[in-house]
Amino acid sequence: MKIEILGPGCKNCSAMEAATGQALAELGMDVPVDKITDYGEIMSYGIMSTPALVIDGEVKLVGRVPSVRELTEILAGAAN
Repeated sequence: MKIEILGPGCKNCSAMEAATGQALAELGMDVPVDKITDYGEIMSYGIMSTPALVIDGEVKLVGRVPSVRELTEILAGAAN
């Protein structure tokens, strides 16, 4: 599984990263999370607002920080 958080490094991007890490820990998954801060790469996903969560090349969330519970559900679904 490849997990990416897209954003310039703003407060919400950091919150998304922390929540994703917590959700992964709750699921017992040891998966690295890549931070993508390059605007060109972010735009290549067609994303117009950040933060965004991308799993295995598929955009899952855009423009908001989800709860850890929501992230846990998304990550568990993507692992299956």
